[in-house]
Amino acid sequence: MADRVRPYLFYDVVVSICGTCFRRVEGKLLIADDRVYMSKRCPEHGEERVLVADDAEYWRRSREVFIKPPEQPNHFNTETRWGCPYDCGLCPSHEQHSCLTLVEVTDHCNLRCPVCYSSSGPERPAYRSLATIERMLDAIVANEREPDVVQISGGEPTLHPEFFAILDAARRRPIKHLMVNTNGVRLASDPAFVEQLASYRRGFEVYLQFDSLEREALLKLRGADLRSVRERALAALDEHEISTTLVVTVMRGVNDSEVGRIVEFAASRRCVRGVTFQPVQSAGRLDGFDPARDRLTLTEVRRRILEQTSIFRPEDVIPVPCHPDGIAMAYALKINGSLVPLTGLVPPEVLVDGGRNTIVYEQDATIRDRLFRLFSTNHSPDSAGHSLRDLLCCLPHVDAPQSLRYEDVFRVLVMQFIDAHSFDLRAIKKTCVHIAHPDGRIIPFDTFNLFYRDDLETTRLTPLRRDAEARAGVV
Repeated sequence: MADRVRPYLFYDVVVSICGTCFRRVEGKLLIADDRVYMSKRCPEHGEERVLVADDAEYWRRSREVFIKPPEQPNHFNTETRWGCPYDCGLCPSHEQHSCLTLVEVTDHCNLRCPVCYSSSGPERPAYRSLATIERMLDAIVANEREPDVVQISGGEPTLHPEFFAILDAARRRPIKHLMVNTNGVRLASDPAFVEQLASYRRGFEVYLQFDSLEREALLKLRGADLRSVRERALAALDEHEISTTLVVTVMRGVNDSEVGRIVEFAASRRCVRGVTFQPVQSAGRLDGFDPARDRLTLTEVRRRILEQTSIFRPEDVIPVPCHPDGIAMAYALKINGSLVPLTGLVPPEVLVDGGRNTIVYEQDATIRDRLFRLFSTNHSPDSAGHSLRDLLCCLPHVDAPQSLRYEDVFRVLVMQFIDAHSFDLRAIKKTCVHIAHPDGRIIPFDTFNLFYRDDLETTRLTPLRRDAEARAGVV
């Protein structure tokens, strides 16, 4: 009998796509040696085996513990016709509203990064009109009523000739938190621009590209040594007290050994509220990128956070319940440049059974209410002691200063975007990071880069839709 036992645990069936032709295929999720693999087979391109996670225990907890009922958008934008992921927009088959929605205002960029999911660059001069951008914002508001987070992106959005008019248009709408995704080049070189940007500080954040502290890694990822640019940009943001998140595109063997150093660097900067690590998605422009060699999983980046810092324990870096397959988070207090982790003190049920689905927990009133009940013996959110210091009064080993503000909360996120190799239809249906299409559709970021960006809907998706229709006809 022993010779008939397969050398793995069969966990589940998965609907995926072929990593070569993007055709829908069936596969299996397998656990072996504390790792999770996806095994799938395309009739044309054969077998494919992909690492999904290098920590089976964490991966299983993300599926079995950190789950909560999905929250739908206000309305859906497209019908379900061909089947997921061929109907994105959002269609009724999608299970999650938009926690974060991107609005790309241009494909133009002052860099031509070797790794770029949108294939932006100086050779793409087009800017979207303000009227088009306003329609995109209106589509987000129609879906969300009061969107949690909207990120103005590109290309390089700060190059748009009507950049501040775009921010004003966003401000006229009921958006809770506004972000700008930038490479920092203009921030480093245009003091007047940063001074004007500072007038939008309230409910605003800069999402600053910050991939490495080393020259060679920056050349590999961005095609230029941007160390001095990043330093000047951060100095300007510090001077004007503009909240900033550092966003790190992570590639195996290039900058994954710097994860801990970047967290510690971020904690030392006054303006920085956190770091987001994004493993490279196999999409867009990928000069020299080999998915089999260079791609990283969420759990591998999480492991590097734990191994390269002395700050976080395993229980401090946990799945985000609205999209546990793709996002992990850790919250901490930032006190005099040092971090005191908080997330491990919160039982999973507080997040799972708490408020609405979001990735910005410090803004969720219900979660704050639950945290007060959990951490405080003498205060409630309605009491006079409604402050973060009061919330922490009973925590051991926390020497909290007399006054604590939003600026003292520090978050670390790992945000993994699903590509053709790791494609799991279950996870795609739950993704909560979306992008606004100029035609009014709201499309999951993962599938947008695989099927809907530029001319991909015509060249790649249309043949797949025809194939789906033909198969339906046969059935």
